[in-house]
Amino acid sequence: MATSNRAAIITKIHRVLKKHYRPVTRISRSVIEDLLYACCLEDAGVEAANDCFARLQELFFDWNEVRVTTVRELGEIFRDIPNATANALNLKNTLQSVFESQYSFDLEHLKKQNLGEAMELLESYKGTTQFTSAYVAQTNLGGHSIPLGKGGIDVMYIVGVIDEKEASDGTVRGLERAIPKADGIEFGSILHQLAADLVASPFSQKVRTILQEIDPNCKSRLPKRVDKRKQAAERKKKQEEERKQRAVEAAAAKKKAEAVARAATEKKVAAKKAAAKKVAAKKVAAKEVAAKEVAAKEVAAKKVAAKKVAAKKVAAK
Repeated sequence: MATSNRAAIITKIHRVLKKHYRPVTRISRSVIEDLLYACCLEDAGVEAANDCFARLQELFFDWNEVRVTTVRELGEIFRDIPNATANALNLKNTLQSVFESQYSFDLEHLKKQNLGEAMELLESYKGTTQFTSAYVAQTNLGGHSIPLGKGGIDVMYIVGVIDEKEASDGTVRGLERAIPKADGIEFGSILHQLAADLVASPFSQKVRTILQEIDPNCKSRLPKRVDKRKQAAERKKKQEEERKQRAVEAAAAKKKAEAVARAATEKKVAAKKAAAKKVAAKKVAAKEVAAKEVAAKEVAAKKVAAKKVAAKKVAAK
């Protein structure tokens, strides 16, 4: 898409969304708090994110206690967040990564660093996403970054700002150039609200009306309802195919096992036959040795007898 067309659509998004949403008043937080709050906020409504963050602060003694809590337990805290497990895991991983990097949770020093260096550090933490790092850059580090979660990327795709490949990559080129820095926080807030509504209720008439107001030709890119009967039939077909495949694999495994067992039996029989032949051969050899020994004794006895006869003849003369 031409840069001018992309910028025009982004400008239209801003204009339309201002009619339907009001920017949320930001609460002043520390850098680490904004980073963790963003983990709650990604693809979630503001009220749900506020409640989730409040529960984290109320139910745990400090961030270290949150860090060592299981994702399953955190999932209950994130229960009102659409992607509860993923967001909880991101928060836990972020805390773990920050702690391992400096054995504390104080990130205020990032405010004194060059923005590029600060962003590079934020993005190096396991658990941070494009949304969470951009949110902190925008709210706490003075940067001009528009936070976009999956819902925001989906909005950009539906209204034609990006194509399928860019949506798959999660990139929106030219977004910060099209939105002035002075409008960045407002645009980010109202876009996030639409994105959260889209994630929570993709077939909402309100959401579809807003998206079609931005791009009247977006119908083909709107989320499609799944035919439950068709889905069930496809699932049943897939299960049947998997069952047949397992049956084929089981039959092959059985055949292989039988072949292995048969080969082992034949080998054992052959070994027994070979052993029997060796035993028989040893017996024959032993008999031959015994016969030779008997023959040798007979020859020796004859020699002794002959010597005695000879001796008697000599004595008689």
